[in-house]
Amino acid sequence: MSSSTVVTGPPVGELVIVPRRHPGRWLAAAVIAVILGLLGWSVLTNANFGWPTVGDYLRDVSIGRGIVITLELTVLCMLVGLVLGTVIAIGRMSPNPVIRATAFGYIWFFRGTPVLVQLLFWFNLAALYPQITFGIPGVALDANTLITPMMAAVLGLGLNEAAYMAEIVRAGIQSVPPGQSEAASALGLTRLETMRRVILPQAMRVIIPPTGNETIGMLKTTSLVSVLAVPDLLYSAQTIYARTFETIPLLIVASIWYIVVTSILSVGQYYLERHYARGSVRQERTPLRRLAGLLGIGRRGTWRKK
Repeated sequence: MSSSTVVTGPPVGELVIVPRRHPGRWLAAAVIAVILGLLGWSVLTNANFGWPTVGDYLRDVSIGRGIVITLELTVLCMLVGLVLGTVIAIGRMSPNPVIRATAFGYIWFFRGTPVLVQLLFWFNLAALYPQITFGIPGVALDANTLITPMMAAVLGLGLNEAAYMAEIVRAGIQSVPPGQSEAASALGLTRLETMRRVILPQAMRVIIPPTGNETIGMLKTTSLVSVLAVPDLLYSAQTIYARTFETIPLLIVASIWYIVVTSILSVGQYYLERHYARGSVRQERTPLRRLAGLLGIGRRGTWRKK
């Protein structure tokens, strides 16, 4: 008796799917991994970065207070920008030429001047108007008392952001087919009801992505208020390294916290976009599901290994 090996193959007529090879991708990934590894090793082993100092100040109380003020500024300025920007966007599409020209002039002015210059103007408003009356007889407010550094920061950043949000909202509104407005008018809805109940809900899937980017950009733009002595994250780091002369470690601390907060905002933006895009585009797997698929956890799809 002689033993024989039986080789089994696919059934007759069944095609064998062989994955396509991509040697160039693996080579590029290997080169990038080597470069990143060398760069990371250089950064971690360079004593001039002061990593022990970075670790000491990451949880510093003053740094924590600076993070809170940075988040407060981001929220307040984005609220001002979103509300005022929506009003300006509607004004840009108004049939009234005066309102339309005024809205255009607002966008032209605030987009045409640097935000740092606007912050300094608001901070020094008392030099132009020592008393603010709002045109009301008997009302005279001291500008030095009213325009605090925090107020100047909110006004400067918020009014500037409104100019950009106006264009974002206008693009979202114009992305809705005109037939939606005509159908709403046929149902007897007013212009305000049509905008609130029909147009804006559909425009949100176009408005949300750039608005998320503007929010992340606003978080980083708040670092400009350090010139007004507002104790935000960057100013808190500057106050510490002005006393300890450890400039690089404190700047690294501020950068790490900016990255952490922007990463959290990016995750929120992703799921918000996914929520408003339901029914309009094909839903992709979330990053957590992709990670689970790479680790072999849960269902990876409809294919199964035999």
